[in-house]
Amino acid sequence: MKIIIAGAGEVGFHLAKLFSYESHAITLLDIDEDRLEYANKHLDIKTILGDATLPSSLKEADVVHSDMVIAVTSNQSINISVCVFAKQMGAGRTVARVSNQELLESHQLGSEKVIDMKALGIDEMISPESLAAKEVEMLLNQSAFTDTFKFDDGALTMIGLTLRSKAPFIGNTVQEAADIFPGLHFVPIALQRYGTQLTIMPRGDTIFKRGDRVYFITDSEGVEELYKLTGAEKRSIKKVMILGGSNIGKTLAEKLCKEKFAVKIIEKDLKKATHLANVLPDALIINADGRNVEILKEENISKMDAFIAVTEDSETNIITCLVANSKGVRKTIALVENVDYFQLSHSIGIHSLVNKKLLAANSIFRYLRKGDVIAMTKLNNMNAELLEFVVKANSKVTNSKIIDINFPRTAVVGGVIRDGKGIIALGDFKIREGDRIVVCTLPKSIKSVENLFC
Repeated sequence: MKIIIAGAGEVGFHLAKLFSYESHAITLLDIDEDRLEYANKHLDIKTILGDATLPSSLKEADVVHSDMVIAVTSNQSINISVCVFAKQMGAGRTVARVSNQELLESHQLGSEKVIDMKALGIDEMISPESLAAKEVEMLLNQSAFTDTFKFDDGALTMIGLTLRSKAPFIGNTVQEAADIFPGLHFVPIALQRYGTQLTIMPRGDTIFKRGDRVYFITDSEGVEELYKLTGAEKRSIKKVMILGGSNIGKTLAEKLCKEKFAVKIIEKDLKKATHLANVLPDALIINADGRNVEILKEENISKMDAFIAVTEDSETNIITCLVANSKGVRKTIALVENVDYFQLSHSIGIHSLVNKKLLAANSIFRYLRKGDVIAMTKLNNMNAELLEFVVKANSKVTNSKIIDINFPRTAVVGGVIRDGKGIIALGDFKIREGDRIVVCTLPKSIKSVENLFC
């Protein structure tokens, strides 16, 4: 498949990296020579230095023979223009990264200002800010966990957490834990040791240790079991403080207010704070610099159930979350721009990090899955992907037991959804046509796993 990516920033680079694992013909287009040079050194792709909004640059990228054009620069207007021009020049499918929530919703049914984006030449629109707000909302709903992702409205749920000393299976292998606690409704799918960056795919002889960051797949009954067996504390979150009145902060506040959360937003820009006060009547807006610890104390940060930092500065978000954590806030979530910062949360005490660029890249990536992937997410802090496949009649796994399937060593089946019900499937489970299979895999094994479901 021939894919053109306009924008070599973190979103574009991450997409190019994911697509390159599958031997697609990738062309990365950008006006920044340094970014392209970095991509050339790390990826086996074609790069073109040029303005993607110019027909000459798109022609050089052979847009007329492209299967997909993905515009993910930091400029919304450029992305829209690239998709419109590319479609008119013969491109297949187009995807544009946008930042304005109103634009994202304007083409949906029921909107007062319906815009037919497909008629303009844009097949899909992705909003990193909207995805980030949704991610934070999910994290708040599972307050004891560091990461969550739901498949089929919760038939199966991915949950990430750090093992505390009170977890009863610390020191046991995965197999021993299964023998000690039979009949559990969850299974470990990925693990990272405290203080390391190595992603481990759990096997029967893998030992659970204190401080491990572990991801589980659980059915509807397993969430409560995880709370009890891992030492996680289930806490009700009602009072939320949001630092930063960005699009993410505004979108998140709107959602939380509708769910009857007590929301307080701190925004240092007076004009932006005044606008927020007008559009968010159920939230308390404070015009102040949230980097000032005394301000946070005055606003009773110690009495908040959750602190969410979503300013445009990653360092500010990290530092203020650390302050909130030191004041006893139960849940801290920081928006970070640099993917490398994800390694920090495990060691410095921030409960969860959210990267809107990774969320956007993964959302775009699933549109091009050849094995009928219908959902995917990247595990925070880990070099692993979680994918959901639909089993077809002619799939290689159809009518086979899991134990008999030649899965790569770096991939593991997390669960199965059959007839809308989540199942924690073990080795003797027989896969049938129509099943939805959740698989956790390292990026290098994605292609091998996909081939099993083709």
